[in-house]
Amino acid sequence: MTDTDLLPESWRGVLGEELAKPYVKELTGFVAEEREKGAVYPPREEVFAALEATPYERVKVLVLGQDPYHGAGQGHGLCFSVRPGVRTPPSLRNIYKEMKEELGHPVPDNGYLMPWAEQGVLLLNAVLTVREGEANSHKGKGWEKVTDAVIRAVAERPDPAVFVLWGAYAQKKLPLIDEERHVVVKGAHPSPLSAKKFFGSRPFTQINAAIEAQGHEPIDWRIPDLAARQG
Repeated sequence: MTDTDLLPESWRGVLGEELAKPYVKELTGFVAEEREKGAVYPPREEVFAALEATPYERVKVLVLGQDPYHGAGQGHGLCFSVRPGVRTPPSLRNIYKEMKEELGHPVPDNGYLMPWAEQGVLLLNAVLTVREGEANSHKGKGWEKVTDAVIRAVAERPDPAVFVLWGAYAQKKLPLIDEERHVVVKGAHPSPLSAKKFFGSRPFTQINAAIEAQGHEPIDWRIPDLAARQG
């Protein structure tokens, strides 16, 4: 069984043709070899966690990240998100700061973004695996073609969506999206390197206004505190 065999049911119909292409066999072979040599994140069963959490027909918003966190126990297959109990990474801290400034929501005590995913926010990385301690180590091996197919599948759906492209890397995907049918929210990346331009960009208001205009329920961006959930 390969990583691609774990593709969630709701995405099989729209991605099946892509996953039958020859490059996918090479990609899955490469990832399997990498796992034999050392730690690769996220774990195999979480490679498609973003697609599992947000079924194809339920996608309201697609947020594009670059590649998974490369530290032990951090990532779990959703871009920008970390497991409960893991320190909130810098980019996500900046997203939370903007959320607080823009919407008045308190900064949560965790970086677990599953509540967004469950409401229809597809938190997709362009590359779905990474070698421990080496950012971008699985870049250019084929994952980008798979995730481009995900972006295209959402873009070709009759039901419009909102695409969130933060930073130059994500904005290279613009040609895959029909901006007349969908809404694209562009801005600086929330990483500390570009956060000054990110702050004040008011993405959450833009996203929810677009979702409502498309006839969908807006996203509740609040993330519950873990302490409250455990208490």
